Amino acid sequence: MVVCGDDGLAYRLAAELRGVYREQVTLVVPPSGNRASQPVAGRARAASAALLGMVNAAVNRSGGGAEPNGAGRAAELEAAEPTEDVLAEAGVDRAAALALVYDDDETNIRAALTARRLNPRLRLVLRLYNRRLGRHIEELLDQSTALAIGDARDPGLDGAGTSTTVLSDADTAAPALAATALVGTSKVLETDGLLLRAVERQPPRPGEVADPGLCTLALLSATSNDPAGTDGSEGSDEGPQLLPDAAAVAAATGRGTVALEQVSYSGPPLPAARAGVPPFGELFSRRLRWSLAGLGACVVALAVALMLVTGDHPLHATYVTLLDLFAINEPAHNRDSGRQILQLLSGFVGLLLLPVLLAAVLEALGTFRNASTLRKPPRGLGGHVVLLGLGKIGTRVLTRLREMDIPVVCVEADPEARGMATARRLRVPVVLGDVTQEGVLEAAKIHRAHSLLALTSVDTTNLEAVLYARSVRSGLRVVLRLYDDDFATAVYRTLRAAHPGALTRSRSVTHLSAPAFAGAMMGRQILGAIPVERRVLLFAAVEVAGHPELEGRTVGEAFRAGAWRVLALEVSDGTRGEDADAEGVRESRLVWELPDTYVLRGEDRVVLAATRRGLAELLGRRARRQTDG
Repeated sequence: MVVCGDDGLAYRLAAELRGVYREQVTLVVPPSGNRASQPVAGRARAASAALLGMVNAAVNRSGGGAEPNGAGRAAELEAAEPTEDVLAEAGVDRAAALALVYDDDETNIRAALTARRLNPRLRLVLRLYNRRLGRHIEELLDQSTALAIGDARDPGLDGAGTSTTVLSDADTAAPALAATALVGTSKVLETDGLLLRAVERQPPRPGEVADPGLCTLALLSATSNDPAGTDGSEGSDEGPQLLPDAAAVAAATGRGTVALEQVSYSGPPLPAARAGVPPFGELFSRRLRWSLAGLGACVVALAVALMLVTGDHPLHATYVTLLDLFAINEPAHNRDSGRQILQLLSGFVGLLLLPVLLAAVLEALGTFRNASTLRKPPRGLGGHVVLLGLGKIGTRVLTRLREMDIPVVCVEADPEARGMATARRLRVPVVLGDVTQEGVLEAAKIHRAHSLLALTSVDTTNLEAVLYARSVRSGLRVVLRLYDDDFATAVYRTLRAAHPGALTRSRSVTHLSAPAFAGAMMGRQILGAIPVERRVLLFAAVEVAGHPELEGRTVGEAFRAGAWRVLALEVSDGTRGEDADAEGVRESRLVWELPDTYVLRGEDRVVLAATRRGLAELLGRRARRQTDG
């Protein structure tokens, strides 16, 4: 395996491949002086510095410098750019897979085209932020592979007949970050129009058994409610248990669960803002609408009074009233006193109508002018999510939150940030300013917010914002993005101990996204990942053929506690309908709630939940079997 990158994702991915999948890895990174480093905030509060000292001490005590999963170091090659000579030196022509995870899309595309020319059968995994471009690049590279080897179903390719996978770390991590900010809201995994929802449920009462829903994906840590507990400890029996069996679920009294509650199609993406006339409620303010309604009532009253005084037809009385209102009717000096009084009243209402009409025109013009500008947080706003940072990650999280109809207020220091256009399109309020400055979080109504998502690219900025927000509201739910996973773990434990009554979560984007990239390099379609405390549960689409652990076994027999579990069966239209009906399941593109007696066949393609080591065991056995053959 060859991994090329310039940030923490490359190192995390290489460690994942070595530590979990036991693969031989060559890591290509820029020279030390040219590597992308995390920016450092220019000014931090004393509390932030004190906590950083505590965190560093915790990391040193826990051996935070060790590589994840106990993996050794990969063979490392330093190069400024992944040129053809560099890729050849890294052994791309002999490699099974290549991951290009540079932060720049253009660099990854250029290197992918070069690598495909060097090795047509090479499995490629690209990191691209632009999703539309990514789909075109996948088609282009797979087409070039088919032309080069003459058969798109060549055994050198994966089971789906493709050899290129385009992923985005932002898209992989965004659903988890968005869901973590909302207590009681499902953890959402979205891919290809499929929506998987995993719900974190509270521990049952003594003597009760946790409701498994469709199935229980995990048991939460027994120490999750203990401020001194170790969140996500994999070496303890009290840590989280992924994919437990029925006996473990039945015995899990007093422990929370993560259950698969609902599976459905997510529907079309959020549409762009309409270019037509805004709704009447947005076009005019409430006070102006009441003023217009009052004047309209006055006109109707004057028309009715004129009809009663003069005996005119209702339409003619209304017409005469409007003429008097706009002062274009003849004076009624030769008419009776009632008619004269009504004409004076109509003229007075006309004088009141002029400023109201002018205000309506100005408000309408202001509405159209502000349609392309940033909105400010409205007065009285509460129960919203404050989102710090509109970069790659923040933009994706903002889109996920708005798809769930969650009110959001964004805070961004750079008016030209990547996500500003998305915020304008979604009509989301934005506060421009440095979050470390006084008054910025207050402008975002932090004292009435539901939760805080600190997703800037600067660790100390995120930490400082969280500490300041907690000083304003101690019970605020916070989720902060931290670059290093060990650092994130230490910060989480310290904040949880300091604020045991408030929800605190720390997340590393590389920790959330690396398993999906590693699984794609192993040749499987990774649908996504869901974090369970400090561990990760993968969802993958796997061909049953060639896997003795699955092929010929029933769904119940194929289940391996703590390793993998079959969740759904992919059914092609008209090919397996009779068999599916015979087993009592419903025919569709994906069939859920499979009975334990259903026998998996070689031509089946299933969706399964798996731990990283469980998926590695499936792939490793297949690789050894093919080698022995």
